[in-house]
Parts: sequence; structure tokens; C-alpha cells
Amino acid sequence: MIRAEILREIAPLLREALVVCNIGIPSQELYAIDDRDGNFYMLGTMGLASSIGLGLALSQPKPVIAIDGDGSILTNLGTLPTIANNPAPNFILLIIDNGAYGSTGDQPTYTGARTSLARVAEACGCDRVIECMGEETGEVLREALDCGEMTIIVAKCDSGNEKMPVIPLDPVVIRERFMKAVRR
Repeated sequence: MIRAEILREIAPLLREALVVCNIGIPSQELYAIDDRDGNFYMLGTMGLASSIGLGLALSQPKPVIAIDGDGSILTNLGTLPTIANNPAPNFILLIIDNGAYGSTGDQPTYTGARTSLARVAEACGCDRVIECMGEETGEVLREALDCGEMTIIVAKCDSGNEKMPVIPLDPVVIRERFMKAVRR
């Protein structure tokens, strides 16, 4: 199972939340699979979806799901202790771990070798960390949405990208429509 297949499977669950999606191809895949105003597509800031998602969750009561990748988390490891020390019960960080920098050519990350992001998150103090296989992501995400506790999900999957078009929306349009969804 690759990332796009996971996104396709969980798209109905994402409609229950505000979603901040990782830079590059993950955002393109989510846009093509289920574009909506409640999705914020990161277009130019690798590693910040988790940080922006946490800030959004701390600032308002709606459920927030940040979809990030292993490569992006590895570029901003400081986000995990920040998340652990600023818990927001309405926040879910979904790390889709394909062991590769998918948007830049599938170069391997260390999570495909010895590094476990689930264990790193636990070592940083995150209380509820669940590692699952890609095919289990929908079930684990549903449970996380229902439990009302901040949750870090590390979904392990195969590397690979589906061919998706570039998002045709201007970044200002993406921001404005997302802010309207936040205010609703």
C-alpha cells in the first residue's frame, strides 16, 4: 500500500476535521482525491505541517489532523517535543512513513533503516503513539478521532507516488478558503 492509497481510504474520515497536509506530492494527492475547503495544502514549507497543525489545534476546538511524512518529520524533529509538551486533545498527527523522501525522487530516509519515529515520539514524551501498517490506518484514525486524546499515528507503507496534477489554486486562495472553514 502506498501513500495515495492510504489517503483514498481515509478521505471520508478527514471530512470530520481541519486537515493540514504535508508539502509536495502528498498535498497534490489529497487535492486530487478529495479537495475541500477544510484542507490546507502546504506548498513551500517542508517539515512544518505538524507544527502548523498543533498551533491550529491549540487555538480552536475543532478536530485537526496534520498529515506529514517521515522525511518532513525528520527535517523538523523539534516538533515532537513541542507536541508532547503542549498537548491538544483535538490534535492527531498522522505520519505516513514510506521510508523515503517521496516528493524529491524517493531517496531513502533513516526510517527505512534503524530510526523509529514512533519510538522517537514516545521518547519526546508523546503519551498516545500508535504505529500501524498502511492498511490499518483507517481503523486507527477512526479510533483516534473517537477517543478525544491527542494521538500520534505512524502508518508504515511502501514508497511510491501516484501521478497527480499540480494544485491549480493560488496559495492565497488556499489560505483564504481554509480560514473560512476554520471560522465555520
